Amino acid sequence: MSVTKGKEPMPVPQPVLAPLTSAAIFLVACIKPDCESYRAVRSLCIDLPGIFRAVDFRRIEGGLSCVAGFGSDAWDKLFGKPRPAELHPFREIRSGERHAISTPADVLFHVRARRMDMCFELVTQIMERIGGVVSAVDETHGFRYFDDRDLLGFVDGTENPRGEAALEAALVAGEDPPFAGGSYVIIQKYLHDMSGWNALSTGEQERIIGRKKLSDIELSDAVKPSSAHSALTTIVENGKEVKILRDNMPFGKPGQGEFGTYFIGYSRSPRTIEQMLENMFIGRPPGNYDRLLDFSRAVTGSLFFAPSATFLESLGDEEPSTVSASSPPTEPARSSSSGARETSLGIGSLKGVPNE
Repeated sequence: MSVTKGKEPMPVPQPVLAPLTSAAIFLVACIKPDCESYRAVRSLCIDLPGIFRAVDFRRIEGGLSCVAGFGSDAWDKLFGKPRPAELHPFREIRSGERHAISTPADVLFHVRARRMDMCFELVTQIMERIGGVVSAVDETHGFRYFDDRDLLGFVDGTENPRGEAALEAALVAGEDPPFAGGSYVIIQKYLHDMSGWNALSTGEQERIIGRKKLSDIELSDAVKPSSAHSALTTIVENGKEVKILRDNMPFGKPGQGEFGTYFIGYSRSPRTIEQMLENMFIGRPPGNYDRLLDFSRAVTGSLFFAPSATFLESLGDEEPSTVSASSPPTEPARSSSSGARETSLGIGSLKGVPNE
């Protein structure tokens, strides 16, 4: 499948716009700091489409998809120059007791399907190839909760754009031609204080979120506080609202008292999500912060670029000089990647899979 604009073929994106599913696995990994490890990761960028097809074919109706994104520190060592124009490390935010933490990350796999067994199998096959070249710094298994709600009881993702609006919101276009069809991805893992949240009245919860809990209807401006989550995450530029594409998932371990939301946002520019986070954590104006953060704490935060499937499929055997020259320097933030396993790291559903 190809995407065209006028007469010119456009790069085929990874399945960023895949439909919402009932199961997902978010796998974040750091690459060991030696040239063989980076070489193995690049190798799987070429090989993974076949691995994906082998898993997908076992249950065609399963809706399996996988998007792979790469962090700023890893990009040059994997792919060389040029690099996506706005790719940089996740920018942490501190304000009072609120902290949008930045955590080490080189590669993200966002695996989705209607059944968890398909997600599990694809991630298992990816890790068979990863072996000793990466360390998985976070693996979260998400599930679709009742009525598409998060564990706080509110519908999540209501304002997601659709159709052409989703393409415009999520995918790079002519502003960065070498990376058209790609998408910037920001992830954050939030843990919720459920006992504190459940102690609030429904009306108090609705004013914090900015929506009715039962009907999901947005509160009117007359009653919605300016600190409401829905208000602070609305970004307007030149009189037009700038959208992002979310595919958040609940996760948790009730036996350990863990309840959370895994935020994942795809955007044409990371600036949109960064502005949302600044509004939430610092406030708009400063001090008028998102009261949801009194009950939710971010424990991870990373920025990636998910290049187009066309970009990944075009990779050949020739390596960038940054991989073949000398081993990349060890970075202090990567100290956790010493305990890893074996061979090469992968990408997502690149070939033979529709975008939506």
